[in-house]
Amino acid sequence: MKKLLTSMSLAGSLALGFWACDSKSIEPTSEMEENHKVVVYQVFTRLFGNTNTTNKSWGTLEENGVGKFSDFTEKALQEIKDLGVTHIWYTGVPHHAVIRDYTAYGISNDDPDVVKGRAGSPYAVKDYYQVNPDLADDPSKRLEEFEALIKRTHAQGLKVLIDIVPNHVARKYEGKNNPEGVKDFGADDDTSVAYKRDNNFYYISEKVFEVPLPQGDYRPLGGENHPLADGSFDENPAKWTGNGSREARPDFNDWYETVKINYGIKPDGSKDFPELPDYFREADFEAHFEFWQDKNVPDSWKKFRDIALFWTAKGVDGFRFDMAEMVPVEFWSYMNSAIKMANPDAFLLAEIYNPREYRNYIQLGKMDYLYDKVELYDTLKNIMQGRGSTDNLIQIQQGLSDISQHMLHFLENHDEQRIASPEFAGKAEIAKPAAVLSATVDQAPMMIYFGQEVGEPAVEHAGFGSASRTSIFDYIGVPHHQRWMNDGKFDGGQLSTSEKELRDFYKRLLNFTIKSPALAGNYAEIHAFNRTNTAWYNDRVFSYVRWSHDQKLIIITNFDHNDTFGFDLQIPASIITAWGLEDGEYELEEKLYQSAKAKLHVHAGQGTVRVDLKALESWILEVKEVD
Repeated sequence: MKKLLTSMSLAGSLALGFWACDSKSIEPTSEMEENHKVVVYQVFTRLFGNTNTTNKSWGTLEENGVGKFSDFTEKALQEIKDLGVTHIWYTGVPHHAVIRDYTAYGISNDDPDVVKGRAGSPYAVKDYYQVNPDLADDPSKRLEEFEALIKRTHAQGLKVLIDIVPNHVARKYEGKNNPEGVKDFGADDDTSVAYKRDNNFYYISEKVFEVPLPQGDYRPLGGENHPLADGSFDENPAKWTGNGSREARPDFNDWYETVKINYGIKPDGSKDFPELPDYFREADFEAHFEFWQDKNVPDSWKKFRDIALFWTAKGVDGFRFDMAEMVPVEFWSYMNSAIKMANPDAFLLAEIYNPREYRNYIQLGKMDYLYDKVELYDTLKNIMQGRGSTDNLIQIQQGLSDISQHMLHFLENHDEQRIASPEFAGKAEIAKPAAVLSATVDQAPMMIYFGQEVGEPAVEHAGFGSASRTSIFDYIGVPHHQRWMNDGKFDGGQLSTSEKELRDFYKRLLNFTIKSPALAGNYAEIHAFNRTNTAWYNDRVFSYVRWSHDQKLIIITNFDHNDTFGFDLQIPASIITAWGLEDGEYELEEKLYQSAKAKLHVHAGQGTVRVDLKALESWILEVKEVD
């Protein structure tokens, strides 16, 4: 029997142009192999623990229920951990505008005319030094309850992420919990001018804010009578709206519930602050931090730096930065380097949709990770919907090869349609091959949105939110997720057989992902080679290999909803050489379900594997060393 040879240099395999490694074309060191994958579980905190199934459109908290920090029990967190998760992103924690009377706790009432939904948008933050009172059993102790959740989460070996929304704040921002010496946003603004570098907001001089004209039959709170729902909101002078609208009456489709923060970008787009030299692309966060120490920066920079450091000191392990590309990259260098100085292991994730800016925000802005929406997610969505070819995946991985480890992958989040919704695919299982690819194609983190693992379809008409996306604006229940919660037992006791099978699939995949040394190593696509050289191989399947010193994987996915494909998958000579395989036969162990029986045959330096993939099936095949 043949043995696996000692791993060879990859230089010889570089001769063929159809493959590309991750960021470095070298065998991973032992240190790299210990750096296994990250899996983020995004949970909408307000909805997670809600067991109420009423789901009345525009329902109140009393009618539809609400989840609490305390719902994340030791059992719930352990089940999330056991799913294969390393980080929890608690979405919607900072205190945002809500339509509920908390005046007994010193909180002013919010105006329905400038709040989306009844429960409010988590991206219209009202007080950055407090948390959403809806989430607390005792609103007077809401911050203490969140601090306890941080400790419970850490006790289960999980990292904590929360949102910071630097581009905009709620129209009625009130920092009533500012630390000593911290002034509120806008407190020192000169409101007589449209722009001043140290103003926190932009102003529309001599005009008052007007509530947008409603669209269609929309009425705040669904038309319910409310003393503040009168079609007006007192703001004089008017401020620029969060998405950049400079109209005193923004459009209904603008982010009218928020106002834009001024970071020293003049109205003509020019910068009113120092710029980073381009050579700082190669500099570490300590050098970035040092660069800013003697620089005079806009006031808004300091305010958000202090906010981030406040939460870091509370034990928060990282942040998801909302609409980061709407804020100048120099600010991110300033803030992220300060965060890293406090916690070098902080996890910094940016929502960015402009591929031309990716490298700027990674290299100059010191982001750890960016959303891979425009590239991978959008392509996979087309493939899942039967409108795209897997051939398109090749150029995506090639184009991002130098930064692929920084591109966080996902198939669902709070902004995107649920896969099981009729508007997307109508069946959660259609995502299986895309999930395998997203989790294993490179070193980047994978993110799961709560309920995705049990096929949540988001068919409710919650109020301001629309069907196909679980509402972030309303008090609502999440039915499939609630069946997994099983009245607080968190054991999946009410799930159907198909829902249990789907969760088991994600559990197997994610747990393999976080433990596999090969996924911290090298990548080579073999799809193009097989498209040219293999009969019956088509653009509904995709294949690639991943490897490190200790593990060698062949991964192949079938995106077709109905058809089984059978063929002899070809493993190019360059891969066989890189892996150091002699001619012979090698056992392959399928790692996802341990069900497929396959062998790798190496002859004249080239390999073949017989593959018979059922519809929506994926194989993760590990080459086994034999005596």
